[in-house]
Amino acid sequence: MPISAKNLIAGLVVASLHMMSSSSSMAQVQTSDANMKKAQEYYKAGDTARLEKRYADAAQLLLKSYELVPASTDLPYDIACLHALRGVKDEAFKWLDAAIAAGYTNVEHMLKDSDFDSLHDDPRWEKSVSKTRQEAARQARLWSSPVWNSAYAEQLSEDDRVAGLSRFWSEVKYNFVYTDKLLDLDWDAVFLRYLPKVRAAKNTADYYKVLMEMCALLQDGHTNVMAPAAVFNDVWGMVPLRAALMEDKVIITEVLDPALRERGILPGHQILSADGQDIKTYVRKEVAPYISASTPQDLNTRLYNYFLLFGALDTPVKMLVADSQGKTISIDVKRINTMTRRKLDSPRPAFNWRMLANNIAYVELNSFGDDTAANEYLKAYTEIAKAKAIIFDVRKNGGGSSDVGYKVLRTLGTSPFDGSHAATRDYKPAWRAWGKKQSMHDFADEKINPDPARAYHGKVVVLTSAATYSAAEDFAVAFDSMKRGLIIGEATGGSTGQPLLISLPGGGSARICTKKDTYVGGKVFVGVGVQPDKLIQTKIEDFRAGKDTQLNAAQEEIEKLK
Repeated sequence: MPISAKNLIAGLVVASLHMMSSSSSMAQVQTSDANMKKAQEYYKAGDTARLEKRYADAAQLLLKSYELVPASTDLPYDIACLHALRGVKDEAFKWLDAAIAAGYTNVEHMLKDSDFDSLHDDPRWEKSVSKTRQEAARQARLWSSPVWNSAYAEQLSEDDRVAGLSRFWSEVKYNFVYTDKLLDLDWDAVFLRYLPKVRAAKNTADYYKVLMEMCALLQDGHTNVMAPAAVFNDVWGMVPLRAALMEDKVIITEVLDPALRERGILPGHQILSADGQDIKTYVRKEVAPYISASTPQDLNTRLYNYFLLFGALDTPVKMLVADSQGKTISIDVKRINTMTRRKLDSPRPAFNWRMLANNIAYVELNSFGDDTAANEYLKAYTEIAKAKAIIFDVRKNGGGSSDVGYKVLRTLGTSPFDGSHAATRDYKPAWRAWGKKQSMHDFADEKINPDPARAYHGKVVVLTSAATYSAAEDFAVAFDSMKRGLIIGEATGGSTGQPLLISLPGGGSARICTKKDTYVGGKVFVGVGVQPDKLIQTKIEDFRAGKDTQLNAAQEEIEKLK
């Protein structure tokens, strides 16, 4: 399958910049600019032809784009896909070879790409796969050498620990997009400060807590250190509860272990203390130092929902809980590991919808992790569109791919709309040698076209919360930019971007945010959250009564909208 038009055009921009960097005259730069613009036009036309299954025309249009910007590494792959769909194997293999020569290494995607199904019975296919694997292995020696994929051990060697610290520090230094944070922290000084802590770590679990603490200094939700699975399964755990801050109180929202319900612990109860400390004091001292988060609301979601009372698996927590009448219950709660917690969690579908009173459609979009939410929404669109208003709920959507959310938004009118603006670091070693300030590369902004077959013109509201995250925030940003309706609820988590994944010794890993996103025009939402038009916070009284404060507010606002 060809890559998305947004990503491809971003690649054309980068390719064009490479061309311009080798040019010395203004005339040459202007020519490169013209080439880039024309190449984008050819690509867009080719993408349209592909969607209409005019594969021969699409291949010719992409070839014209490639001839204008030959530095592109993505176009040869797309052209190979189109020839494979046409059944012209010789051309398909010719361009697949060109893609591999240009640096294509994603063999897993290539194997799953249904565009190449017609090539699988050809002897050249296995040769192409083998060649791609070889190139991937060669490229990995620069950025992802197998030496980092060491096996888990309860006690890593000091050399391994220092090497892992060095790798994380180095990858952050050269790839973390928010360089002002690196300057303010003095990232090299942070490295030296954490070096003795890493050397003194008693075991692998303690070592990873040191790395997590170091990472948390960056205050970015898309930059995290993840301990090996063995640590989360055998050493660390969380209590089998979920909670949230409501009216500045820690209120239990889910009881995952039925045994706790039998002992009187129920949703709606307030957690007062843990191990003799006020609950908020406890999490601030014992948990917060190890949790990476972009905003206070993001941190609170992680502390009270995802990592509630995170700590040693073999040590129970003495909790003091109060019911709705103020009666207290003192209880020892055993921590459970990550795997057990996941099994106890109730699965939440990516998409769900129902018709509310007064002909209002309520649509839950709970995940953009794959195409399910968009595909199911489009299947149900005919029925949903009969409503006078739609409420889209992304309060529990942790993200995935922005394109999934855009497919939904494309049905809300007939005008093109903005997504977000993206930028990344443009590190040039020679500039550093010359004492020149490093720059940022801004990706070209692309309008998202409306769905040609669907155009809903009724009232629309989007519900958000602090657990609205990543690609779901991109959804909120685009909706906000459309001026299509109100955002109601709480500010979003305030973190999105493209993470770079790296391996760390002993089976751990880290991810580092490499892309800075803003509204088109520069308005910031990372680090603050997408702000709702109507700030509506959950009321404890409503939660205990089974009422949805924010959904009820949305229904009331719809009746007020013109």
